[in-house]
Amino acid sequence: MTLEDTSGTTASKAAPDDYLQRRTLRRGSAGWLLLTGLGVAYVVSGDFSGWNIGLSKGGFGGLAVATVLMGAMYACLVFALAELSAILPTAGGGYGFARRALGTWGGFLTGTAILIEYVLAPAAISIFIGDYVESLGLFGLESGWPVYLVCFALFIGIHLWGVGEALRFSLIVTAVAVAALLVFALGALSDFHVSGLDDIPADPEATGSSSWLPFGLLGIWAAFPFGMWFFLGVEGVPLAAEEAKDPVRSMPRALALSMGVLVVLALITFLAATGARGSAAIQEAGNPLVVALQGDGEPTALSRFVNYAGLAGLVASFFSLIYAGSRQLFALSRAGYLPRFLSLTSRRKSPYLGLLIPGALGFALAAGTGDGARMLNIAVFGATISYALMALSHIVLRRREPGLHRPYRTPGGVLTSSVAFVLALAALVATFLVDKDAAFIALAVYVIALAYFAFYSRHHLVAKAPEEEFAALAAAEAELER
Repeated sequence: MTLEDTSGTTASKAAPDDYLQRRTLRRGSAGWLLLTGLGVAYVVSGDFSGWNIGLSKGGFGGLAVATVLMGAMYACLVFALAELSAILPTAGGGYGFARRALGTWGGFLTGTAILIEYVLAPAAISIFIGDYVESLGLFGLESGWPVYLVCFALFIGIHLWGVGEALRFSLIVTAVAVAALLVFALGALSDFHVSGLDDIPADPEATGSSSWLPFGLLGIWAAFPFGMWFFLGVEGVPLAAEEAKDPVRSMPRALALSMGVLVVLALITFLAATGARGSAAIQEAGNPLVVALQGDGEPTALSRFVNYAGLAGLVASFFSLIYAGSRQLFALSRAGYLPRFLSLTSRRKSPYLGLLIPGALGFALAAGTGDGARMLNIAVFGATISYALMALSHIVLRRREPGLHRPYRTPGGVLTSSVAFVLALAALVATFLVDKDAAFIALAVYVIALAYFAFYSRHHLVAKAPEEEFAALAAAEAELER
């Protein structure tokens, strides 16, 4: 079931003796609490906006079913990743897992998909931050390239300062956003009406349509990408493995805790917002929580607080996604899949080029297009590919290396990762239902990256990179067993 035999013809090149010394991260910087905060920070902006567009695709019932199914996918995936991250605690995350299980092609396919997600998502969120800054009238600024530039420059600067400082900043901003969601839920639930949940008119021509499924059964599938917004990004926690304290124990704990927090936040946000103002009123709102609290009326103290907190949530996700993208780029570059100079680290052990170059690209995309929704849809396309490949990696390692030391074991084993695999493929197809152009753009980027790997980088891999050493050890053990 491998995409490539790890003992095949792919070349691994020698590197200078000080190669890894110039490419090291600061170990022991993050305990389970900071890692849990990181997992929530990746996602929390999705609770403030974006998910509600799924109401226009599937109605309350369609989005509810889609959210449950996508929540099940993420829960199964997180349990699988908890096992994999305890086996292979490196900065490669999903790429490292796939490299061990599926060979170099599988590793590159997974790593590239993750990079698409983590480069495009911050660019999109910077645009949303600009929209919030403008709507709140902060400093008289309008949404545009100066705001995007400040976002990238300020928050990349904090990351360059050091990972410990960066993760502590992320934890504080995330705590503010989570507290605001709880306050919002208390305020909105006091005005909850069941009749508002299914107030979107049903399409009589849609198969299986009703007040709960106004766009029929197909609406459930079309709402998959928006059900993902309550959880999108939590899979990035293993990218901090090399900088974690005792990753074998802290990584599974952080993944489970962050997923638990996100499930609770998704449930209360979804029900409170739709029940307070009705599904029809918030289905296309840019700030659904604010609309749920005030409708067309004057702003209240609570709605203003939630509006400012929404900005905090966007900042938390923007900040943490920059971190995740830099670590994935660092790992791929260190192993030679991407140009090696991208993995150089500073005296403060930050991959400075891995932060600056994706940041410059993200800023250029945000300033040049201004289309945050399209970029997020491209990010979702990359995410679903990586989910399928990471779940497949768990299945392959369980089947091929049953005796591998597993400090943590996924509940349900292969059945759990198989559920994640099937649902990830369903979500991938759903991206074409929502935005075909975005899916094909992402596919084109993917093809270009694969051409680079096929014709150049697979012949220049670095054997001493941790992920490559793990794979070489596995190949050697398999050879001895023969």
